[in-house]
Amino acid sequence: MMENAAPPRHMTGSDWARWAVPGLVWGMSFFFIAEALDAFPAAVITPLRVGLGFLTLSLVPATRRTRIEAADRWRIALLGIIWMAIPLSLFPFAEQHVSSSVTGMLNGATPIFVTIVAASMARKVPHARQLTGLLIGLGGVVLIALPAGSGKNSLTGIVMIFVALAFYGFALNVAVPLQQKYGALPVLWRSQAVALVATLPLGLTKVGDIHFTWKAMLAMIGLGVLGTALAYVMMTDNAGRLGSPRASASVYLIPVVSLLLGALVRDEHVAVLSVLGCAVALVGAWLASRHPG
Repeated sequence: MMENAAPPRHMTGSDWARWAVPGLVWGMSFFFIAEALDAFPAAVITPLRVGLGFLTLSLVPATRRTRIEAADRWRIALLGIIWMAIPLSLFPFAEQHVSSSVTGMLNGATPIFVTIVAASMARKVPHARQLTGLLIGLGGVVLIALPAGSGKNSLTGIVMIFVALAFYGFALNVAVPLQQKYGALPVLWRSQAVALVATLPLGLTKVGDIHFTWKAMLAMIGLGVLGTALAYVMMTDNAGRLGSPRASASVYLIPVVSLLLGALVRDEHVAVLSVLGCAVALVGAWLASRHPG
C-alpha cells in the first residue's frame, strides 16, 4: 500500500512508537464512529469525516504537487467510490446494528479479502501458505460473526461490514499500482475529493437531524483529522523509514484496539467466541498476506 521500501534495520523505541500510531488510530476509528452516532446521522458522518481528512491532507504540499496522467484519473475516481465513499459510508450504518468492537474485529480480516480479490483478478490459485491463511482467517471471521449476528438486526450490520471489506479488497488491489507510481498521499487526497462529492448530497439531506454535542464533534475530528488523514501520513513516512512490510504490519493492532475501547470505554458486551475468532482471523490474515520465499 506504500510506495517506499527501506532496508530492514534495528528498530529503536522511537521507531516502535511511530510504527504503532497508524494501527492505534485506525483501531480507534470504530470507537469514534460509535461516539459520533450519538449526535450525527450515519449519512452525515462520512462526508464530514472525508471532508476533514481532505482539508487536513491539503496542508501537506506533496499531495497537491504531483501531476496525475489522464489515463489514470478514472482509476483514482473509481477509488474515490470503492475505497472511500462506499465502505466509509457502510461502517456508520453497520454500527447502528452491531457494536464498534465487532466492527473493528471484523476489519482485521481485510488482508484476507485483499488476497482473495488479488487471486481472482490474477486468475491464480494462492500458494499453500496463503491458502492455509485464507481458510484459517475465514474460520475466524465466522467465529466473530456468529454471536454478533444472532438476530435480523445484527445480521444486517454484519452483512454491511462484509460488503465494505469486499470493496476494500478490490480497492486496495487498484490502489497499490497507483500509489507506487504517484505516491500514497496524492492518490488518497484525490480519492477523498471524489468521495466527498459523492457522499455530500445524501449527508446534506440529514443535516436537520443533527443533535450537536461537543463530545460527538471531538469524535468526528478524531475520525477525520487523525483517522482519515494523519494516520495515512504517518504510515507513508513509516514505509520510508522502516520498509513497507514492517510499516504495514501495524494494521494488525486495529481489531485489538477496537475490542479494548468497545469493551472498556463503551461497555459493549463482547462474546468470548468473538474474541477467539478475532485471534484466529489475525493469524489467518498474517499468513494470507505473506508472500512465498
